Amino acid sequence: MTKKTVTAQYPDVQPELPPRSRGVIALFEENCTVCMLCARECPDWCIYIDSHKETVPAAVPGGRERSRNVLDRFAIDFSLCMYCGICIEVCPFDALFWSPEFEYAETDILELTHERDKLRDWMWTVPEPPALDAGAEEPKEIAAARKTADKLRAQREQEAAEAAARTAEADTRTTEAAADASDPEPGQEGQE
Repeated sequence: MTKKTVTAQYPDVQPELPPRSRGVIALFEENCTVCMLCARECPDWCIYIDSHKETVPAAVPGGRERSRNVLDRFAIDFSLCMYCGICIEVCPFDALFWSPEFEYAETDILELTHERDKLRDWMWTVPEPPALDAGAEEPKEIAAARKTADKLRAQREQEAAEAAARTAEADTRTTEAAADASDPEPGQEGQE
């Protein structure tokens, strides 16, 4: 009662949404392995996934062929979805994200089932994750990856140094052999 009332001028003026707003669920299709965890854990059963298996040839000669799941259909029925976020939390490969977009009303309820192309379009509206706290401890995964990368870099530098030393040694031998070939043999200097 002590504050002045302010009329929200929506839709002419978009509201300023708080961080981590739940609007629509976006799909990052490249990360989806068709593990079906999101569909199994969904309490409303509003996620529909279809896939097929493909055989991948062996990576190395003599290796065995592998099979992998290929995503054919990924759809979410937003007329059933209760926006609980369980599907996003259980996804082990970070294929689902919250988008702050909330304006996707339709005149026909059947159009609220968003197929994977439309879910992929929502991905471009997902905001960047917040920056890590400067004093926070580095995640174990990044520390392990950095350690492995440093080890590989040191190994490559050592191999390059050894290769450079072998090349320098070979050049020295070649120079010495050329010098020996151009020098007259002892005793032949004054016999002209």
